[in-house]
Amino acid sequence: MSDLEAAVAAGVLGAEEGFRSLLQSTVEVARAIFAGRAASIFLLDEERDELVFEAVAGEGANTLVGQRFPSSTGVAGWVLVTRQPLVVDDLSADTRFSREAAKSTGYVPKSLMAVPLLVEESAVGVLEVLDRPSDQPFTLAEMDLLGLFGGQAAIGLDLLSRARRARNVLAGQGRLAGLARLAARLDADDDDEARDAGFALLQALERVLR
Repeated sequence: MSDLEAAVAAGVLGAEEGFRSLLQSTVEVARAIFAGRAASIFLLDEERDELVFEAVAGEGANTLVGQRFPSSTGVAGWVLVTRQPLVVDDLSADTRFSREAAKSTGYVPKSLMAVPLLVEESAVGVLEVLDRPSDQPFTLAEMDLLGLFGGQAAIGLDLLSRARRARNVLAGQGRLAGLARLAARLDADDDDEARDAGFALLQALERVLR
C-alpha cells in the first residue's frame, strides 16, 4: 500500500488517540477477565525490526509504553514469528523465555499466555496476559476468548499504524503531501461519484509524480 493510499484508508486522520484508547481498553479488560497481574499489547515496528509496548495494564502500566526490544526476543518474539498462541505455566523452565528482557521491564512473570495479532495473515504484534491465578487451569474456552481479544487488538493496531502513516504523509512537504491532503478532503465528500472520480485522478497523479 502506498503512502497516499494509507492516508486515505486511515479514514479519520488524527485519530491516533482514539485508537490508543481502544488498545488500552483491550488490555485492561483482558487483564480483568483473566485476573492477570498484567496485560500488554506489542506492535511490530517493521522498519526497526522491534516490538514496542503500545498498551499496558497492571504491572508496568506507567513506565513501559514506548519501550522497545528486538522482535525475536523471548516468548513474544516466538509467538510473533510462529504466529501460534502459547500458554506457559512455568516460565523458569521454558527456554523461549528471556529473563534478561523481563528484568529490563522491572517485572519478571512466572507464567503467561500470548496470542499473535494478525491482519490478513501478517503478524502485526502480540497480546500477552501475565500471571493469572495458578490454581485455575487454563481451558480451551479461555484460549478462544483470548483469541477474540487478539482479534480486537489486531484491528486496533492496524488502525493506529494507518493513522500514523497518514499523519506522517500529511505532515510532509512537497507535491505528494499536497495530494494526500486533497485525498483527505475527498474522503469526507458525501458525493460518491465525485469522490470516486477524484480518487482515480489522484492515483494517476501520484504515479506521475513518483
